[in-house]
Amino acid sequence: MEDRLARQLAFALEIDKEKSVFRQTHLSGHGRNENDAEHAWHMAIMAYLLREHANEDVDIARVMLMCLIHDVVEIDAGDTYAYDAEGLKTQAAREEAAKQRIFGLLPDDQAAELMALFDEFEAYETPESKFAHAMDNLQPLMLNTSNGGGDWAEHGVSAEQVYGRQRKTALGSQVIFDEVIDPAIKEHVELGNIKP
Repeated sequence: MEDRLARQLAFALEIDKEKSVFRQTHLSGHGRNENDAEHAWHMAIMAYLLREHANEDVDIARVMLMCLIHDVVEIDAGDTYAYDAEGLKTQAAREEAAKQRIFGLLPDDQAAELMALFDEFEAYETPESKFAHAMDNLQPLMLNTSNGGGDWAEHGVSAEQVYGRQRKTALGSQVIFDEVIDPAIKEHVELGNIKP
């Protein structure tokens, strides 16, 4: 087999491990914890469906690819819970090392392309990265609200923490923040699932 194809297949097999990285968020209907691959797939479909609500015109294929690859690094780095202050301190370094190893399995041109896309997502500067992040914030919030806010309650999360993360959603979609995110947070504060 030619080296290029072998490297592409090695990467394709390696990313299967993303299915074994479990998140704090539970599937809707009070199901088991979702895995990273399910989260990425769900985000990508949501991005396509909700693209009309992006603050700016976006290259939706680019957004969807960002959604699909953004957590591949967690194969090595592990999932860092959004409200884990200690884990967040080392997240960038762990993910950088993982990015180099995992995307480095690919042929050099594809490795560089996907690393650049990952870095674009992390930088939060382009319309595409802002909208992809909006999906990354909205998707677990939707699952959590569908489960009665149980994940927030279990971890004792405060409104300040949730707003701290979710305010960035407005950078990608003000409409989604105003019509979905903000009302959901207020409702779950009132219900006692999010600490005031």
